[in-house]
Amino acid sequence: MNTTESNNRENSRDHKRQAALKLLEKTGIMRSNYAPPYLRLLWRMGFDIPPPHFAQFWQNALFTGSFYAIAWGALMYFFVWSKTTMSATAMLNSALIAGILFGLALASYYAYGKRKHGLPSWQEFKPDTVV
Repeated sequence: MNTTESNNRENSRDHKRQAALKLLEKTGIMRSNYAPPYLRLLWRMGFDIPPPHFAQFWQNALFTGSFYAIAWGALMYFFVWSKTTMSATAMLNSALIAGILFGLALASYYAYGKRKHGLPSWQEFKPDTVV
């Protein structure tokens, strides 16, 4: 693939994402919900991730749950668990359960917003339909 094709593909992804963000803005959903800071950072780093309201339930659950389990587990370890006699297995299980619950809750929130506002899946979304 040459540089021109790569740039066209990147511009197409950016155009689709910007159109999706414009549509989400029109729904009245808060920007911090449809474009959270961690996602904006990943976009700047070049990751091609759809806004969460366009992603599939399992993708949102896995992504947000994994992020939460790692972040929450690390914070709990440094501020609480390291000062206790809690086993590593119990720590990992706690972080895993917290991540699963958080991931399912947030994926449910995004699925509700998607259904409420009649948003299509990322594959079905056509950027040219946004006015």
